[in-house]
Amino acid sequence: MTEFDSIKEGEINRAVLVGLNARRQSIHEQVTETTMQELEALLETAGGTCLATMIQNREAPDPGSFIGEGKAQELKETVQALGADLVIFDNALSPSQVRVLTELVGVQVMDRAGLILDIFAKRAQTKEGRLQVELAQYKYILPRLTGMWGHLVRQTAAGGKSPIGTRGPGETQLESDRRHIRRKIQKLEEDLKEVRRVRAVQRERRERNEVPVVAIVGYTNAGKSTLLNQLTDAGIPANDRLFDTLDTTTRTLEITDTLTVLLSDTVGFIHKLPHHLVEAFKATLEELSYADLLLHVIDASREDWQEQAKVVEDLIRELGAEQTPCIRVFNKCDLVTGEILPHGEDVAAISARTGAGTKDLLAAIAKRLDNGVKQVTLRLPYDRGGMLDRLYREAKVESVEYGEHIEVVARCTPKVLGQLRQYVWPPMEEAKEAWEY
Repeated sequence: MTEFDSIKEGEINRAVLVGLNARRQSIHEQVTETTMQELEALLETAGGTCLATMIQNREAPDPGSFIGEGKAQELKETVQALGADLVIFDNALSPSQVRVLTELVGVQVMDRAGLILDIFAKRAQTKEGRLQVELAQYKYILPRLTGMWGHLVRQTAAGGKSPIGTRGPGETQLESDRRHIRRKIQKLEEDLKEVRRVRAVQRERRERNEVPVVAIVGYTNAGKSTLLNQLTDAGIPANDRLFDTLDTTTRTLEITDTLTVLLSDTVGFIHKLPHHLVEAFKATLEELSYADLLLHVIDASREDWQEQAKVVEDLIRELGAEQTPCIRVFNKCDLVTGEILPHGEDVAAISARTGAGTKDLLAAIAKRLDNGVKQVTLRLPYDRGGMLDRLYREAKVESVEYGEHIEVVARCTPKVLGQLRQYVWPPMEEAKEAWEY
């Protein structure tokens, strides 16, 4: 358990969920039945249970209490009547609003971003994942420190009956904590720069070996891990819950005899994903912009799949990967009631759970990544042995045997194949002009 955990470890938090709709809010901040259902699912993922849901409509958010003091009083009465110990807002709250609401309601108040960060903190397994989550948490908590030290600030207020020994330490401790957190943020950013440097080296190695990278992206719980398991037997836990996978998993997948790719799973996207989290996970998510192909997994069984797809596409654009070729993979098609499944160019309809449609998906990947590479056997005379070095540089050598000739099995690009055609065994037929047929 870290110093940031907000959902009590080992206990079932009983929460009231609140959302505010205001005409002066951005579309991104609007609350809908779908986003509230998603918030409840997030709460269950974090280990809590929902007792009640409240939605407030106002012209504009209240600067102090966000929902207005009258609604806050109603919320307090609901919390007391139900015995709740937590209130979670579907909207983003400012540090001062969290402080005011906590005082008015009498129990801990947090927003959607804080809840998502809490889930990420519990789920991250690898060192890299923990670094990224911790950085996001520190950036989230820094502006909220004032509220955490509010009790000491009140004790030292002018005219207050401050106990001896409590005059001053509140602000001093606050500044000390701010400096400590800024140092932690700087150290974490340096550590993540090293992660990026290592990734860049690995990327150069892949490019040198001409191994294409296919990245699986999609809304959380769309079935990305199930698809990776289906295609590669990766053995990743794939449960029906949000953010079940945080740490990137990469596996080798042989598409055809001449095409092998690296298939990578990525963290799922969601409505209102905290900005600090996107920033922190850029060390991982920037791989999307370097991938040769994206597989955008969409839960076809959901009525709101178009909204979810737009969230993913907007984040892909934010990460600078909108130019990367993409295949839309409509998953869970075994649960779709309509007779006509999604189809078209760069579209695949599958069931990652049963494997239905995956052959067509592999064919679509092969079509997108086909660069004319062919696996051939070459018989090099010993006086042309220097060509072997070139093959190691410009092709993928599978095997070398020394006998009457130097027999090399290699995967060659059309350019290399054209220059070494005379050594291919058995001999390749010369391409004919159209008039020769």
